[in-house]
Amino acid sequence: MRRAVCPGSFDPITLGHLDIVARAAQLYDVVHIAVMINKSKQGLFTIDERIALIEETLSDHGNIKVESFHGLLVDYCRQRDIPAIVKGLRAVSDFDYELQMAQMNNGLSGVETLFMPTNPAYSFLSSSLVKEVAAWGGDVSHLVPEPVLRELRRKLARP
Repeated sequence: MRRAVCPGSFDPITLGHLDIVARAAQLYDVVHIAVMINKSKQGLFTIDERIALIEETLSDHGNIKVESFHGLLVDYCRQRDIPAIVKGLRAVSDFDYELQMAQMNNGLSGVETLFMPTNPAYSFLSSSLVKEVAAWGGDVSHLVPEPVLRELRRKLARP
């Protein structure tokens, strides 16, 4: 069985993330979405909320598993016998950072990293930008799936 992982903070998951995950799901028998736990960062959504939003959004995909993790991604891969990490690249600047991570991960464990170019429609998109625009009342409906849009509106509603 061919397995891969798509890691990230997914705070929140965007259509750019979903594009990469859906494409990976066509190539692998099982795609794990590993939601990072970074205790030094305060996210808008809790880890459980992120997982629930991802599961709701991807409920029609039968080969995707969503879990949280804390620690080294290579340990997550080792524990689940996952030989490949799939990462989306938006720009050359992403590549510089991701190449270093890929080389470190391979050196630590032999896990390979595969890079997918992002759909050009999402090349500017990040969770941080989505949160900032939504917080100022901007329309992000074309950038996130409906469950995320609903929860963004709920969390950012002004009294």
